[in-house]
Amino acid sequence: MNYIGRFAPSPSGLLHFGSLTAAIASYLDAKHHQGKWLIRIEDIDPPREMPGASEAILKQLENFALLPDEAPVYQSHRLQVYQQQIDNWLKSGNAYPCNCTRKRLKTLKHIYNGACKNAQLPTEGNAIRFCNTTSKVDFNDRIIGHVSLKRDHAEQDFIIKRKDGLIAYQLAVVLDDIAQNITHIVRGADLLDTTIWQQALYKALNAKYSPQYAHLPLAYAADGRKLSKQNGAKAISAEQNKQLTFHALQHLQQSPPDKLANWDVKAQLQWAIEHWDLTKIAR
Repeated sequence: MNYIGRFAPSPSGLLHFGSLTAAIASYLDAKHHQGKWLIRIEDIDPPREMPGASEAILKQLENFALLPDEAPVYQSHRLQVYQQQIDNWLKSGNAYPCNCTRKRLKTLKHIYNGACKNAQLPTEGNAIRFCNTTSKVDFNDRIIGHVSLKRDHAEQDFIIKRKDGLIAYQLAVVLDDIAQNITHIVRGADLLDTTIWQQALYKALNAKYSPQYAHLPLAYAADGRKLSKQNGAKAISAEQNKQLTFHALQHLQQSPPDKLANWDVKAQLQWAIEHWDLTKIAR
């Protein structure tokens, strides 16, 4: 099987150091294995999107010599594909409407209990949940090793379309990864506990295989908060591309030699491709 990896940013803001590290790690893992590296823009949440962010993100990646092997895919161009799958599952009984509020879910400690499964609710104005029949609660991660999740989390029926009509991340990402033949996914550890749901979708979609996952340690600010767009993390700049690339390699524990800090980003990436070792990254 030929390696195909991807980086899938959301245009809710510009790339910061944490997202740059994930982009570099996914790029290096693909290139070290003589594979393809793709970019997907996950633009299916318009209320949260920053105007012009999609184009700006692609420019940021270009400034760090992170160029995809194919033209970027935009999730906003695939809404009909997602909706068709939801409609199919609603007809077959593999999905159903849910009108549970956030307040109600909070009382359940955000572990959905199937309250709406047999309620015969209208689809209009309600969220849509996937009938999760998985009994699988664990998987193997290329960095962390064996991951076992709580059964009540793993087995709950999760949302595939939000109450506001927007497609949920879980469904879109799996349909896209299947369509792009993604074999390996390298991403932040904040997405670790959703992996089991995505594997359930691969099974329900009769996919030929489920990708291999590697979840990276997150980057944190000096005050201890995770670097994120929501936390106002500073956007990466082209003027600091050499310094930030070097720091990303250090964060990924690749032991770059000090001299590398003065090399241009293409040269740094080439060194890192040749010396890439996923086993160095802390679990």
